[in-house]
Amino acid sequence: MRKRTLPLTFLAVLAHALQAQQVGSARGQDVNGYNVINSFETGYRFSSIDGDLGKYRSDVNFRNGIRLLGSSLTVNSKDGRGRLFDELVLQTLGLGNDPYESSTLRLQKNRWYRYDMLWRMNEYYNPGIPIANGQHLLDTRRRLQDHDFTILPQSKFKFRLGYTRNTQDGPALSTIQLFDGRGDEFPLFTNIRRERNEYRVGGDFEFVGIKLHWLQGWDYFKEDTANRLDGLSAGNNSEDRTTLAAFYRAEPYHGSTPFSRVNLRTERKYFAVNARLTYAGGRRNFIMDENAIGTNRLGAAQNRQIVVGGNARRPATTGDFSLSVLPTTRLSVTNSTSISSVRIDGDAVYRELSNASLQATTLQFRFLGIHTTTNMTDTQYRMSDRFWLYTGYHFSTREIRSVESDKDPSFDPFVTAGYQENRQHSGVFGIRIKPLKPVTVTLDGEVGRADTPFFPVSDRNYHALGGRVQLKQKSVLLSAAYREKYNTNSVSLSAHSSRGRNYSFDASWAPAAKFSLDAGYSKMHLDTVSGIAFFGLGNFLQSNSYYVSNLHAANIGVRVASHKRAEFYGGYSITKDVGGSKFALGPLALPPPNTLLFPQEFPLSFQSPLARVSILVRDKLRWNFSWQYYRYSEDFGLFGVGQNYRAHTGYTSLLWAF
Repeated sequence: MRKRTLPLTFLAVLAHALQAQQVGSARGQDVNGYNVINSFETGYRFSSIDGDLGKYRSDVNFRNGIRLLGSSLTVNSKDGRGRLFDELVLQTLGLGNDPYESSTLRLQKNRWYRYDMLWRMNEYYNPGIPIANGQHLLDTRRRLQDHDFTILPQSKFKFRLGYTRNTQDGPALSTIQLFDGRGDEFPLFTNIRRERNEYRVGGDFEFVGIKLHWLQGWDYFKEDTANRLDGLSAGNNSEDRTTLAAFYRAEPYHGSTPFSRVNLRTERKYFAVNARLTYAGGRRNFIMDENAIGTNRLGAAQNRQIVVGGNARRPATTGDFSLSVLPTTRLSVTNSTSISSVRIDGDAVYRELSNASLQATTLQFRFLGIHTTTNMTDTQYRMSDRFWLYTGYHFSTREIRSVESDKDPSFDPFVTAGYQENRQHSGVFGIRIKPLKPVTVTLDGEVGRADTPFFPVSDRNYHALGGRVQLKQKSVLLSAAYREKYNTNSVSLSAHSSRGRNYSFDASWAPAAKFSLDAGYSKMHLDTVSGIAFFGLGNFLQSNSYYVSNLHAANIGVRVASHKRAEFYGGYSITKDVGGSKFALGPLALPPPNTLLFPQEFPLSFQSPLARVSILVRDKLRWNFSWQYYRYSEDFGLFGVGQNYRAHTGYTSLLWAF
């Protein structure tokens, strides 16, 4: 299990550490009626890693080598009347084999056009869960690009063209379980191939205070990932006679989604209206052809074929209408209605044929529909300059229908058809007080009830409370916040109860332009009790799962600068989950050593100090040095596998501006 909140902390710190510094005065140079300012930072990035390399690559992934750490080019017309363009801005980050590279370009001519481009490349490495014995991983590259072209950008009548492309490719490793109910697994090589292209055309119009935005787009997606195994494999359990001689699976998945969006809004003295309608008509065509040849645990020959195919339509329609009434400057009442309708229908058939036993299995799917309507009324009243009151009532109803057959349920009584309806009511309230001029206090809460939630973790009987206190006095800013949410729920097969509490404290102090200090601390507590049901060795098992997390996060950073010459930044961040009381699931109907005890807490820690020095060598030349340390440690050791690592990373560079 991985805490997704951990990378956000050090990536934010890293982004600050990589921020380029200005070199002297940005005077630029005049060329043929344009002012040109150019700078680039190049240097050598270094890293030293000790421990689990796969986990480090999934979190940080910086390696050694020469890099173009950053560059910036700005060209502006001096009189705003350039021949071909009036502004050109080109910026790059991390070019030259960094795992995270990007470049942006903005080109525009006043009153006529504007072009924006964003290109990104991310190297994504996922080592998989530790219990996979290194046989689950991804090592792919994702390339993304966005292009937007606007005609008459300063006019009340704008036209837009756009294009987006997203590709992912690279090797991967996974496993498949075949021919043995006791869990013999075989490793498979996979070549990831995914591609998405989107084309857009739209515009913005403004007439007599009414603003209209429209967009028409076409989204095309395809995946041609294939899995195969060539040669005899005994699998992970070599003690039995289960083998896999050959395996091949092709499952191309192609589809298109034309979509439309219209937004209408206007603002008057006493009211405001906002209406939006979105429609997406997704279509998918898919087929899977799988062949597996081998032997079972008794040595009997196995030859299995699976064919899955069909087509699916997924029309999705959403509509929102909001009316705000402002009878006085102190009172505002807003009513919003939203409608969402999503359907999946088509012909999908699953057929499995065993050539050894000549037995076949067929499953069919026909329809799934979800319709949701939500209405919200919110009122805000400012009694004085120091007291605000907020209250509201929210209501939603959701209807779910499904059919698992190619026949009409009205004519065939044996067709499996499902139906469920859920209504949810909630009330919200809040106040905002300024007891003193530099102090602001905010309190809010929500209470909700639902009659038939769909999932065990869905909201049913819940309440949420929160508060925030902020003090701002000259160069000092202090704030503290608290939020909690309790939810209990039960469905036909399981039950769920959760309790979460968040505390946070933040402080910043900037007495002068040459010095600033920032610090923060937060604690996030979560404990849940959920019923679980699963199959093991052919037995149906039910029990309860109790999970506890106590996540602490703290950070501090200080910036010190001398007069135009040198600048220093130092910081430290730590994130630590101390867990709670361990709670086993109880005895399971599994004989040793196959007993699987789920860990109910995952204590771990991540810490990262950093330091950055920037010195002005000459008027247009600056030397930079950055160092950052990462330490990740797991205390739970899932199945005796730890993903601990320590790493020193950094770079030395020269930043030249002219």
